[in-house]
Amino acid sequence: MHSHRYSVLHSLSQVALLIGLAFVAPLSMAQSDNPIGDAASRTNLQNSTDGTTNGSYRLKRSTSGANRSATDADLIEVVEPKAVYSPGEFETYVQRQAEATGGVVTPIRRFGAELVSDTRSSAVQDPSPLVPNDYVVKPGDEISVTLWGSVDADLQVVVDRSGRIVLPRVGSIPVAGVRSGELTEIISRRVAQVFKNFQISVSMGRLRSVRVFVSGFVQRPGSLSVNSLSSVLHVVMRAGGPTAAGSFRNITLRRNGKVVSGFDLYNLLLNGDRSADQVVQADDVIHIGPVGPQVGLIGSINQPAVFELKPNETVADLLAMGGGFSAVADRTRVAVERLADRATGRVAELKLDGAGQRSTLAAGDVVRVFSAVTAALPLNLQNKRIRVEGEVARPGDYVLAPNSTLADAIQAAGGLTPAAFVYGTEFTRQSVRRTQQENFDRALRDLETELTKNVSTRRATTAGDVANQGANEAANARLIERLRQAKPTGRIVLEVAENETRLPVLPIEDGDQVNVPARASTVGVFGSVYNAGSYLFNSDKTMADYLKLAGGPARGADAESVFVIRANGTVVSARQSGSTFFRESRFANVTALPGDTLFVPEELDKTTFIQDAKDWTQILYQFGLGLAGIKSLGL
Repeated sequence: MHSHRYSVLHSLSQVALLIGLAFVAPLSMAQSDNPIGDAASRTNLQNSTDGTTNGSYRLKRSTSGANRSATDADLIEVVEPKAVYSPGEFETYVQRQAEATGGVVTPIRRFGAELVSDTRSSAVQDPSPLVPNDYVVKPGDEISVTLWGSVDADLQVVVDRSGRIVLPRVGSIPVAGVRSGELTEIISRRVAQVFKNFQISVSMGRLRSVRVFVSGFVQRPGSLSVNSLSSVLHVVMRAGGPTAAGSFRNITLRRNGKVVSGFDLYNLLLNGDRSADQVVQADDVIHIGPVGPQVGLIGSINQPAVFELKPNETVADLLAMGGGFSAVADRTRVAVERLADRATGRVAELKLDGAGQRSTLAAGDVVRVFSAVTAALPLNLQNKRIRVEGEVARPGDYVLAPNSTLADAIQAAGGLTPAAFVYGTEFTRQSVRRTQQENFDRALRDLETELTKNVSTRRATTAGDVANQGANEAANARLIERLRQAKPTGRIVLEVAENETRLPVLPIEDGDQVNVPARASTVGVFGSVYNAGSYLFNSDKTMADYLKLAGGPARGADAESVFVIRANGTVVSARQSGSTFFRESRFANVTALPGDTLFVPEELDKTTFIQDAKDWTQILYQFGLGLAGIKSLGL
């Protein structure tokens, strides 16, 4: 009966608490079948609707058994506001220095900033509920006592101000000052004076809260309530960590007006050492001092960051803080960019010998570790990577010694096959491709400018002329867009004879590609012809024969601009100086070669007979008016 009445009162107290919270702060409750009566479901109640927890409250899960008496403090947990890390002025400066060399640069932050910005860190939360055996019980702590056998009981009792707990039918038991590991023996001995043949289990429940103060250069200075197992690190993280002006290495614990210990976060971050991280007591003060001298470490280092130095720490200490050199770092020297020399642009180079590593640094210095691979070696010392494809015995990628030639690459690939067509070899180079791209972009800009000038100077006398000009402008725009999509290949024309069986002796560069095709069996005719396509090669035919097979130039073709692209990449054009190519008298003498492509372009500037007649009529009319005027003046 007593147990039933206790359960009813317990449920009513929870209902009253939740109703009170509804008026104090709006709460959003997660879905649950019984969010009030079930201790396991008293979770996920927050007043935040956007995912943040700035200054909010949430219900906590009961951790000491389903039958324990829940108090207000059990059910409500104050969630600390999220700390937003803001880079300091020196961090921004070091970031600019790192980006000055180009390439991909990771964000440069102060070493240890992740502790401040990472709200998921376990250090922000209260310590684990597991209580060590040497924990000293004091007033305010809760003790869970479970009895079974001749007596059954499940009790949660709180140590009162006098340091005692009270068990029904047993009486008061003094426990203040007792270590948690000794509680079972002390309480069992006292219960044995009243009951026989029983078993007992004693554990710590909710620990007492202590109030501490955080001062100095911290995100949220002031008082904090933490449990009695919290350490200096927990308190600092609950307060948001040091600000950009606060020190990570000068954190002191003050008790009764005296400095009890100092805590250096670098010992934890670099060495995993928490020996100085003491457990706080009520009314302790944790003070974070101002940041010490800061230096930047960038370049080929494992952990580029801004580091805070203590007196007498050297370059070697700084490099160790940064995790040491990267795999491609130049370990013989570093550059020191001193803030005092920023106006002159002077950079001191420091040799990493014994004396250099013992050198000290000043506040504002930036140490840059060089890479041993970014600077290009002389060409005569570089290995050459080349890809060989097509009609070779072993196509693939090869790394050749410096000063290797194209013939060496073919030999490394096992030589040519009998079907190889050396005349049509396609040899591409990355450096040539970049140069071609620059020239192509320049020519495209010139073409676009020329087309714009032609449109702006062309006269339109009728609505039909205006429509034609609009169509021409649209066609020009499409042409420019298609040309923008074209990308140069970087091909180098190899001047070899048609029946050549060996490639020329040509030094190769890193990244070159060679593709030796099989002998072609067709000749292509494209452009402004009646039947564009590829035609079987016949050594007895000329280019004129193939043009006839395609039906000849169509109406509107620019016959004076016909050109042929040979299989080796050379171009023969009708507009070449002194050439008789495609002149009617010598057209039949141009020999066709395997893989040739003949192209007949479209004439761009077209005018109709009506337009020409209108233009001449206008000229003659103006000329007639001029003569009439002269005659009327008697000149």
